[in-house]
Amino acid sequence: MKRPNIIFIMSDDHAAHAISAYGSRVNVTPNLDRIAQEGMRMDAVYCTNSICSPSRATILTGTYSHINGVSSIWTELDYRVPTFVEVLQRNGYKTAMFGKWHLGEHGQSLPRGFDAWRVFPGQGDYLDPEMIDADGSGIVPGYATDIVTDLSIDWIDSLDADQPFCAMVHHKAPHRPWVPDEKHKHLYADGSIPEPETFFDDYATRSRAVRGVHMTIADDMGADDLKTEVPEHLRGPENRAARMSWKYQIYMRDYLQCIQSIDDNVGRLLDHLEETGHAENTLIVYTSDQGFFLGDHGWFDKRLMYDQSLQMPMLVRWPLQIKAGSRCEAIITNVDFAATILEACGIEPSELPTSQGRSFLPLLRGDQIDEWPDAMYYRYWEHDDPIHAAPAHYGIRTDCFKLIYYYGAGMGVPGASDRILEPEWELYDLHGDPTEVRNIADDPAYREIRTQLEAKMAEYQRRYHDEPYVGPDTPQPEWGPYDVELFERVQKYVENIRASS
Repeated sequence: MKRPNIIFIMSDDHAAHAISAYGSRVNVTPNLDRIAQEGMRMDAVYCTNSICSPSRATILTGTYSHINGVSSIWTELDYRVPTFVEVLQRNGYKTAMFGKWHLGEHGQSLPRGFDAWRVFPGQGDYLDPEMIDADGSGIVPGYATDIVTDLSIDWIDSLDADQPFCAMVHHKAPHRPWVPDEKHKHLYADGSIPEPETFFDDYATRSRAVRGVHMTIADDMGADDLKTEVPEHLRGPENRAARMSWKYQIYMRDYLQCIQSIDDNVGRLLDHLEETGHAENTLIVYTSDQGFFLGDHGWFDKRLMYDQSLQMPMLVRWPLQIKAGSRCEAIITNVDFAATILEACGIEPSELPTSQGRSFLPLLRGDQIDEWPDAMYYRYWEHDDPIHAAPAHYGIRTDCFKLIYYYGAGMGVPGASDRILEPEWELYDLHGDPTEVRNIADDPAYREIRTQLEAKMAEYQRRYHDEPYVGPDTPQPEWGPYDVELFERVQKYVENIRASS
């Protein structure tokens, strides 16, 4: 069989609950829904570190943050850790990256393994953005989401008809500061966007560390995000609820208008694949680097391990292999993406020897996989960051429960503070409390469950070669690749590639 093409579309901060295929109450996304209707909707895909750069590094390398070196947005991808794109290129694929990179812009941190690339510096701009390529930088006129799609389509059209390719189509939207395209600014203008069930969460049972995050719509969303000042009559603690609702409508209007551009451009790309005869044998993926709080628990942003932040949307279409309208409920993480794409292209995942993930290709085909993990492990490193003050934590999620440990230390990670917080635990019964508002970590009725989850978390830390935090008075391993054997494989891999080139 002819090797498939890969089109990997990734947005930034697009929550699954702002996609109508996932049952959105706030918007309609007909073109994204087409991917689900003609392919598969994946219902339990999670990021392993809910922040932009770390998730992107994990997707490319199939490794956790402590292996690939990208623990925070202030770190860059370790050039010694190989990516699945490099493996594809070595196996005859043409490869390209357009849009958001956010893994470093100089020297060894620039995109590698791509025959063509053009990326935004840093977060990028929505309007007339600067873009960097191998020849330098320059301003590209237009709206960022349209530009990324144009670059992708033009590159695909430049290839020979029988040349297999992998295009990474990485949108800036809907990242802050949520600047919509002019043609969408009439949408959602009536202030009728429904507020989420947990909008006025009182955080009564949550840890102190979480109660202290600077992510509230009412008090932490500023004029730069809103593009206007808060009216005088909405200021002050006595007007907090009214101010929060007012801000929410502006925030969500702009956020959803940005998503409309994504949906339109996904439609353009799908139509182009049909017109050029690529559609049948192209594996097209739509995802986001993590989720986002859309007023859930009164918050915006991500970072925390609650599901609105943790879940990544993932819609996959490959007509030759995936049954239309199918769904997958198996627990999958972004660590698994690289191995899956390689196997789909007929390449042994072992050709990426440093990968910690496992291919879920059989699940896409509707088959079962023996001993597939029944949980996922998460770790957020950017402790007490200067913008949102989110605490460092790690945890385990099964289909029924979630256990989170806020260990309260930065461990020298770039962007983290050196402030030490008292360790705290949270436990949620995801069946009995799906909105995660009742922390039962100290409930005697769940003591045995908590013990089992602590053991499972330790098992997963060993599996992924991650070191648990052991306290401020005990010497910590230097942050970095803890598993010496794994990192020696990285170095050997690099030496072999250099010797053969």
